[in-house]
Amino acid sequence: MVSVDLYDTRGAQGAPVSFQSGSHEVLLAELGSILFTSLPRSDQYRKGTQYLRGLVEARGRKSVRNLAALLGEQVSEQNLHHFISGSTWDWTPVRQALAHHLVGVAPPRAWVVQPMIIPKTGRHSVGVDKHFSPLLGQVLNAQRAIGVWAASEDMSTPVNWRLHLPRAWLKDDARRSQVSIPDEVGVETRSDCVVEACLETVTRWDLPVRPVVLDVREAHAMTVFERLGAAGMPLLGRVTGDLRLAVRDSVLPGHGGKVLSAYEIMNLAKDMRRPVAARSHGPRTASGTELAAAVRVGPPDRWERSPGQGHRAATEELLLLGTGDDSGNWPAELWLTTMTAAAPAALTRLAKLTGKVDRDFAEIADRVGIRDYSGRSFGGWHRHVTLASAAHAVVALSNGPRQSPYRSSRT
Repeated sequence: MVSVDLYDTRGAQGAPVSFQSGSHEVLLAELGSILFTSLPRSDQYRKGTQYLRGLVEARGRKSVRNLAALLGEQVSEQNLHHFISGSTWDWTPVRQALAHHLVGVAPPRAWVVQPMIIPKTGRHSVGVDKHFSPLLGQVLNAQRAIGVWAASEDMSTPVNWRLHLPRAWLKDDARRSQVSIPDEVGVETRSDCVVEACLETVTRWDLPVRPVVLDVREAHAMTVFERLGAAGMPLLGRVTGDLRLAVRDSVLPGHGGKVLSAYEIMNLAKDMRRPVAARSHGPRTASGTELAAAVRVGPPDRWERSPGQGHRAATEELLLLGTGDDSGNWPAELWLTTMTAAAPAALTRLAKLTGKVDRDFAEIADRVGIRDYSGRSFGGWHRHVTLASAAHAVVALSNGPRQSPYRSSRT
């Protein structure tokens, strides 16, 4: 998720979230009993369920004031603000509980890793900075975060978030103190941020191994692939056309071993395109038959690394996937994967899950206020997006199919 326009909520902010058959009441109670067991005090448990209900049911912007107005005498605005911005409860166990619950009731087909941009007008919210986005072609004053989503064709839900903090914030002791950034939080590149979000979610939380589908167009793709590949994660990453790769496929005679851009390689493979059946999760940009082609590639013998990265053995064998249609737009998208034995049709279906995440972000996550935290603190931001992710799960599960929680999905 990189386009601000994708998350235009002009038609959503004033509208309440819709449900099927009022089932969200049952899910609010069920999820509350699962997610908030790690909270040490009963009043925190109560405020957690109240905040969650407010995110699901309040109209308009999900500010603390609006949530408190909905809840009435149940809780004061001051108490609710303190619960999010000034409390000390740890958000990580809540996110872990959410992820494991979803694995049981709505098993993901993949872990989809997408960036989230939160535009801001001021400069005091944690991590806000001006930066140029090559994909959007504009300078943004915004917070940037990496989200990890449990995704299938039927539903997707965010389970973990990592806020990317610019060096200017982390090297300024006064700013760190003002927003309570913990001492252990250090400087990360965007690639580091992506990698750490994946490692924490999938490896350290002991979640089932699933393909990791990610957008690395604004990260150092080969660094991300090496580090996550070393952790045993099957990867499918969207890449830019200028990524340099070595051709290692006999289907392109005369080009074996040549180092070319991903775009050049896929143009050479244009005659290899074949129709694929892939479910679309959003409006099609063009009418026509979905096409895909794949070429075996590897990293070039020498390639540039981002600052601070040492030399490591490169991933030896990869597959470059191109997708598009028969309207002449080829390739519309470029993907790199470690799953070299997978059929292009299967990989294309996995890639389409990013569209499902984009759609669910716009239709659910933004409506439950995932980007509505108006405070300034590091901990407050994390607690808010944690509970907004839980609210997203309530809506998604209320409106979608779910398995029995007693059915195993770890095989």
